[in-house]
Amino acid sequence: MKRTITLSTLPLLAALTLAACSQGTETGDTGTLTTSAETVTRSTETTTGTTTAQAPGEITPEHNNADVMFTRMMIPHHQQAVEMSEILLAKDNIPGEVAAFAQRVFDTQTAEIDQMNAMLETWDRQPGSGNMGSMDGMGPGNMDGMGPGNMDGMGPGNMDGMGPGNMDGMGPGNMDGMGPGNMDGMSGMMDREGMTALENAEGTEAVRLYLEHMIPHHEGAIDMARNQVNNGANPQAIALAEQMITTQEAEITEMEQMLQNL
Repeated sequence: MKRTITLSTLPLLAALTLAACSQGTETGDTGTLTTSAETVTRSTETTTGTTTAQAPGEITPEHNNADVMFTRMMIPHHQQAVEMSEILLAKDNIPGEVAAFAQRVFDTQTAEIDQMNAMLETWDRQPGSGNMGSMDGMGPGNMDGMGPGNMDGMGPGNMDGMGPGNMDGMGPGNMDGMGPGNMDGMSGMMDREGMTALENAEGTEAVRLYLEHMIPHHEGAIDMARNQVNNGANPQAIALAEQMITTQEAEITEMEQMLQNL
């Protein structure tokens, strides 16, 4: 009798066991699916956040003349740094550390030129191709209250030694057409003689010339960027100027170290 009862209960025990296993599996699967969904959600949120951070911010139309001056002056300033880096990168026997640095300057400042051109386009201000008037020896003086005159078509003068200056209160004058002109010496820019020397130099001498001229070039850009932070109105232009200050101060330290290692 006991044997019969034991045998008759086996199917029931087996069924109960299978049911328990089935429920455990379903619970596990559900947990797995839930975890996957959470992972996907977190991944989506992370990706969205990253995309937002990396995407170029919309350029707002608000601006003043300091913003326009900053972008118009910094574009040719950056263009020379790009040209200097391109010259060095085309040479043989350049140490890898220096070549990597020059490539970084080339890439960073090319991208910033694009940003500044986009700003001018948003503000309906063209970069301009005309040369700037004769401003030899123009120092870092205070230019507060500079009036609303029309500065279109300023002539082809030389702007050697032009400092960043304090441009608070610059009037709403029309500065369209104000181009880079001959700006040798402006805020650390290399003159044509220096550029020719860099083009003709090779190896260690080329590296030395590049670094010795790029340091004051960066210092000039930092001065211009600080002026923008103090006097600009457009938030994107101010943020770009702050970024330039941080980046180029760090790069000056790098260049000084590379010079010591030559």
